[in-house]
Amino acid sequence: MIIDLDIKNSHYIEELEEKFPNIFSKFGIKNDFSNNPYTKYLVYLIDNHVVGFLNYYLIYDRIEIVEFNVLDFFQNKHIGSKLLEELIKLAVSKKLKNITLEVRVDNLKAIYIYKKYGFKEVSIRKKYYNDVDGILMEKELM
Repeated sequence: MIIDLDIKNSHYIEELEEKFPNIFSKFGIKNDFSNNPYTKYLVYLIDNHVVGFLNYYLIYDRIEIVEFNVLDFFQNKHIGSKLLEELIKLAVSKKLKNITLEVRVDNLKAIYIYKKYGFKEVSIRKKYYNDVDGILMEKELM
């Protein structure tokens, strides 16, 4: 099941921060909600427990994917695909222009799923991830 996370879902926020400490240890999700009016989260639940999420910014006429992750044990079970499909469906329903993201050039699994859903490589961002280049990808919707 996929839910839209909001500040009222504090038990899911705590679970998300606990299960993905490398991602959320610095500032925390509540801080993100408080300080960024554009931030949104889709969270994938199994048996009422968080197993994956997609954090994105809804900025006027477009979406930017910020963070997208599924717990190792639950990878290759189409959870990432379902989260991405939900985001694309949301973007189409809101008649948004595009969805963009940056991905590490060495993250082949992520690049594969993005290409599967129609994202195109737009440019290379040199040393975007410290010493690793990033690829700017875009899915045009209009």
